[in-house]
Amino acid sequence: IAKEVAKLLEMKAQLGGDEGKHKFVLKTPKGTRDYSPKQMAIRERVFNAIITCFKRHGAEVIDTPVFELKETLTGKYGEDSKLIYDLKDQGGELLSLRYDLTVPFARYLAMNKITNIKRYHIAKVYRRDNPAMTRGRYREFYQCDFDIAGQFDPMIPDAECLKIVHEILSDLQLGDFLIKVNDRRILDGMFAVCGVPDSKFRTICSSVDKLDKMPWEEVRSEMVGEKGLSPEAADHIGEYVQLHGGLDLIERLLQDPKLSQNKLAKEGLGDMKLLFEYLTLFGITGKISFDLSLARGLDYYTGVIFEAVLLQQENDHVEESVSVGSVAGGGRYDGLVGMFDPKGRKVPCVGVSIGIERIFSILEQRVEASEEKIRTTETQVLVASAQKKLLEERLKLISELWDAGIKAEVLYKKNPKLLNQLQYCEDTGIPLVAIVGEQELKDGVVKLRVVATREEVNVRRENLVEEIRMRTSQ
Repeated sequence: IAKEVAKLLEMKAQLGGDEGKHKFVLKTPKGTRDYSPKQMAIRERVFNAIITCFKRHGAEVIDTPVFELKETLTGKYGEDSKLIYDLKDQGGELLSLRYDLTVPFARYLAMNKITNIKRYHIAKVYRRDNPAMTRGRYREFYQCDFDIAGQFDPMIPDAECLKIVHEILSDLQLGDFLIKVNDRRILDGMFAVCGVPDSKFRTICSSVDKLDKMPWEEVRSEMVGEKGLSPEAADHIGEYVQLHGGLDLIERLLQDPKLSQNKLAKEGLGDMKLLFEYLTLFGITGKISFDLSLARGLDYYTGVIFEAVLLQQENDHVEESVSVGSVAGGGRYDGLVGMFDPKGRKVPCVGVSIGIERIFSILEQRVEASEEKIRTTETQVLVASAQKKLLEERLKLISELWDAGIKAEVLYKKNPKLLNQLQYCEDTGIPLVAIVGEQELKDGVVKLRVVATREEVNVRRENLVEEIRMRTSQ
């Protein structure tokens, strides 16, 4: 023993003693998180619902690299550009982690000269944000994007994007939601008639975008105080941005003496009217509001913009922390692909992004509150034995099941107790146990036990696969 201890002490000395120990912190980087099997099970459920919807609408799937050339991303995000993650110079290429999936999509279209595609893309994106992880804001997170690129008649693809948001949010049963819709042209037209100088459009736009989080007084003082807008112009904007409604409001604004004189605003309102007609045919206008305060901060939008928000449940036993705001957003960006095309050829696009992290944090809180048991495996059957010395038979049987595509497990012990095997099924939610014993082997049967009801039946070995499939298909 003394010799071994000496050897170990010597090895420890070589490793550099204890001083390195306390410096080693076990944590995930700021703004990121791990997902446990239980969390992944909830997450898969959400992804499946979203992908099913995208496929139902005829989308193809693509993927792009997690980092892009820095210049690909520069100048596409307006004031948010400061949140782009830059990587160290890698041998002559300046790279950044992708900030969203839309700009890489536009680069992909321009690079491959694609003028027509309906695609979805689900992948992680990166933002050097100050994370508020309780509200589902991270530095690394998934986006689920659906986009339609191509030259089509106005507002038909745009209406389909809104229908998709409506389908997904209804399907996931997140509670009451509202989809706010506006148009960049209506905003720009409104800024023009309110006396905002051209050079201030984008920065005033990002102030207006804060109206869902700040009262009008604060937004007004930001416009006037920080951004140097005249108080008259700000008050003028205030009269418009507090309006929201449906077709009636669109009709009213089309008659508005100032707005109707502005070419951009008139175009936008005309399209908005068309959009609402299509949404009426889809039967979803009850959840849609034309909202003049919606601005969406990103620079690349050119037409319709929209955002889906969850409405607070007053009576629920959940504390107010579930008010997570926006869960989907998108719009039309007709100029982005042209920014990448050497000849400046435009490919009109409209798309939607589903805010999976926020949806996920709501569902997670809900599962916590309801103490619902979530299965983290899909195992259909545990192959077990009641007597000793049957490991070989268990392995033979499980191999047959695996080869037939049955999801099966076996305990990694030579002679496990039957009680422990049954307990394992209880703990992990495995519905069936296939028991082999000496008598069963002689008779050419397997004893199939239903864990929940404890009912047992003898099934002929050749019928076992069929029987398991039938019992687990529901």
